[in-house]
Amino acid sequence: MTSGGQATTNPAAAADEALPLRTRKRVTRRLIPYLMFIYFLAYLDRANVGVAKLEMQKDLHFNDAVIGFGAGIFFLGYLLLDIPGSLIVERWSARKWIARIMVSWGLVAALMGFAGTPLFGSIRTVTQFYGLRLLLGIAEAGFFPGVIVYLSHWYRAEDRPGAKAYFMVTQPLAVALGIPLSRWILENSGWLGLAGWRWVFLLEGVPPVLMGLVTLWFLTDRPRDARWLPAEEKQWLMGVLQAEEARKVSAGRVRVTDALRRPQTYLLIAVFFLIVTGNQSLIFFLPSITDNMKSLPVAVRTVAAGAPYACSAAGILLNGMWAHRTGQLRWHTAAPMLCTGVSLCLAVLAGDRVWLTLAMFCLAGFTSQAYLPAFFTLPTTILGKSAAATAVGLICLGNLGGMAGPWLFGYLRTITGRYDAGLWVLAGCMLLAGTLATQIRAARAPGAAH
Repeated sequence: MTSGGQATTNPAAAADEALPLRTRKRVTRRLIPYLMFIYFLAYLDRANVGVAKLEMQKDLHFNDAVIGFGAGIFFLGYLLLDIPGSLIVERWSARKWIARIMVSWGLVAALMGFAGTPLFGSIRTVTQFYGLRLLLGIAEAGFFPGVIVYLSHWYRAEDRPGAKAYFMVTQPLAVALGIPLSRWILENSGWLGLAGWRWVFLLEGVPPVLMGLVTLWFLTDRPRDARWLPAEEKQWLMGVLQAEEARKVSAGRVRVTDALRRPQTYLLIAVFFLIVTGNQSLIFFLPSITDNMKSLPVAVRTVAAGAPYACSAAGILLNGMWAHRTGQLRWHTAAPMLCTGVSLCLAVLAGDRVWLTLAMFCLAGFTSQAYLPAFFTLPTTILGKSAAATAVGLICLGNLGGMAGPWLFGYLRTITGRYDAGLWVLAGCMLLAGTLATQIRAARAPGAAH
């Protein structure tokens, strides 16, 4: 300290403190926007059947039960290669594996535009639809968990939640922006004698193929291969990541039985199954529900179908920040689920009051995915590091709700001719998920404000 009471600064120390921040910013600018964009394309091709069905059903003579089962069978294929895909990213090449996924899912998505044509010979049209949706799930399998593993190659443990939050927000944004985009293609295409719904699949299937080729050039597998990182930043990042890996090795191997023996693991699977059942049903059928509001102009109905998911993005960010401050992971998981169930009940009770119904859907959208940041932090706090990775893999079995929910919703719509019965079931799933989530025994999140 100087005689005037002023603290002296150490230039070397200040430079050392700036290095992690500078490196993280450079990595984030390089990777996160690109990963968000390609995830946007992935989710667009997964969910666009919800808009295409508005014309597709008439041409192919599908009822809502067929559409619901086809939408849901995607998740059966998705689960087949989910865990192997993550291991491939870790042990082979994230860049090559992600590029392979993008090219294959883009081709399958585009082929959906030829369903019911002579291209598939004498195969029944409904079989073509189911087969292509199953193949789409298989083609895309491993993308989301693969990117999560890929981020661990570039971010320290304390920096990963922020990177993952940005990536997860892409999901509702893809629905919010993708629905109007798909609807615009549906209403304004019809070129070369092909129906608008075919152009939805064709035009949204080609970009992933092209971006898959770009991925081979743009992404870098690991920091040691990054020519775009200055030498000082590269050495620092490699050093901290290698130190983390060394600590993991010294902590011992992951034991599957640690997760399998804990009832809390099965509670988390049940909660995730129920919430995915509700959320995926809404994604696929909300465009049909809003399109049925014939008193509104088409443009308003299109915006109304996407607005709840714009609200979802805000809900994920706000609840994630709030959960970080309070550390009460159980309640930041349970409360959004319970609120979503209540909002869906009120949407049904609103009856023919269209604007009130839309307001309830937006409120449901705000809370429907807000649980994500808190929920996926729970395995570590409940089970500890040794079993957390295994638990996350087991919890992902709950994605089967993405198959059950759309099929059940479509079946109820087909036999009743109304959407009310399906919405009551979805509300029940959300309320039950939230009630079960209140029974999760979770410690306070590390690093939370006191």
